[in-house]
Amino acid sequence: MGVGKTTIGLHLAKKMYRDFIDVDQEIEKQQNMSVPQIFKTLGEKKFRQIEKDYIVDLCENSRLKIVSLGGGAFMQEEIRNVCLSNSIVFFLDITWDSWKDRIHLIMDNRPVLQEKSMEDIEKLFYSRQNAYSLNHSKVSTDDLNPEEVADYIVQTLKLEYKIDEPNY
Repeated sequence: MGVGKTTIGLHLAKKMYRDFIDVDQEIEKQQNMSVPQIFKTLGEKKFRQIEKDYIVDLCENSRLKIVSLGGGAFMQEEIRNVCLSNSIVFFLDITWDSWKDRIHLIMDNRPVLQEKSMEDIEKLFYSRQNAYSLNHSKVSTDDLNPEEVADYIVQTLKLEYKIDEPNY
């Protein structure tokens, strides 16, 4: 949450000539309301079900797309398993100190942060690290801008996974 998944994903999709999907944005379109409105109107449990159904379908039935999951999605075991089995999962890692400096940019749009103390937010940040540690590749983003992170991912895909731009 707040690491720059959407921005980095858009850069990466452009470099890889792939479609980009931001899961939260797609759910907002599908439900015709923002994620905070979904949380308020339908509740977090219903949002997580919608999120799970969408991601499982996407992973099982779509190929060659760059996908950004919401920060809490990977906490669901079924989502983790389907992503790890059907995709190449990159963990965009950010330190607590760097993330804390960005919190003012994301606070209003993240319902899981509402009405929480900084101590509670820090606990949430660290509680997600175990789930995020299950990935195919990790990128430390603290000292990189979004373009540099995307370049790093492209190079990793080319070297480790032998994935290149599509042949036309």
